[in-house]
Amino acid sequence: MGERRGGNAVSRSRRDLPVRALYEAKTIAARYPAVALPLAHVLGRNHPIGPDTEIVIEGFPRSATSFAVAAFELAQGRKPVTAHHVHAPAQVIEAVRRRIPVLLLIREPEEAVLSYVVRRPELTVGQALRGYVRFYAPLVAYRKDVVIGAYPRVVTRFGDVINEVNQRFGTSFVPFEHTAANVRTCLDTIEAYVRRNHPPERFERVVPRPSAERSALKEGIRPRYHAESLARWRNRAEALYRDLAND
Repeated sequence: MGERRGGNAVSRSRRDLPVRALYEAKTIAARYPAVALPLAHVLGRNHPIGPDTEIVIEGFPRSATSFAVAAFELAQGRKPVTAHHVHAPAQVIEAVRRRIPVLLLIREPEEAVLSYVVRRPELTVGQALRGYVRFYAPLVAYRKDVVIGAYPRVVTRFGDVINEVNQRFGTSFVPFEHTAANVRTCLDTIEAYVRRNHPPERFERVVPRPSAERSALKEGIRPRYHAESLARWRNRAEALYRDLAND
C-alpha cells in the first residue's frame, strides 16, 4: 500500500506540473500592467481596472479581499465600479498611474500563504510564498500612493479603513458600519457567490471565512512553511509585511 500511495502522490505531482509552471509565470508577469491587465480582460476573470473604475481593492489572495469588497459595496448602498480580485500588482500600479484610489490589502504571510495553499492544493507552499513576495515587492515603491489595509483592521474596523481612503484621496465613500448584522450580510453574500461558482466538495477549502476544516488543513501543512529550504523567501515575505503593514 505504501508504494501505491507513493505512486499516486508522484502521479498527482506530475499532473500538477503544468499548473505550477503557469502559476510561476503568472506571478512573474503580474507586475507588468501592459501584460497582466489585458490578459485579465481577455480571460474575463475577476474585475480588472477600466475607464470607469472608482476604486481598486487588491491584495494577495486570502487577505480579506472578498470581505473588503462586500463590505465596501454594502456600505455604498449601490453597485460602485470597483476593480478587485485580479491579485496582480499591475492592478495597483496602473491605478496609481491613473490617479484612482487604491486600497491595498495585506495579511501576515504565514496565514495568507497557508490559507492559499489550502484553497489551491496543487501549489506548493514555496510557490505561494514566492507569489506573496512577487506581489508585494513591486508595490513598496508605491506605498505612499495607496492606503494600506492590514488584515486585522480590515476584518474588525473596516469603517476606519474607508475613512482613511476618503482622507487620502478626497473621496466621499460611505464608511462601513462594523456591526454583527452587517458582517453577517457580507459573509452570506460571499458564501452565496462561492456556492454558485464552486462544487460542494470544494466549498470549505474555498470560502473566505473562518472554517474549522480549513484551520485543520492549515495546521497540517504549517511545518512546510517553516522549512529551512524556504528561509530566504520566508524572511523576504515577513520583512515586506512588517514594512508595509506598519504604514
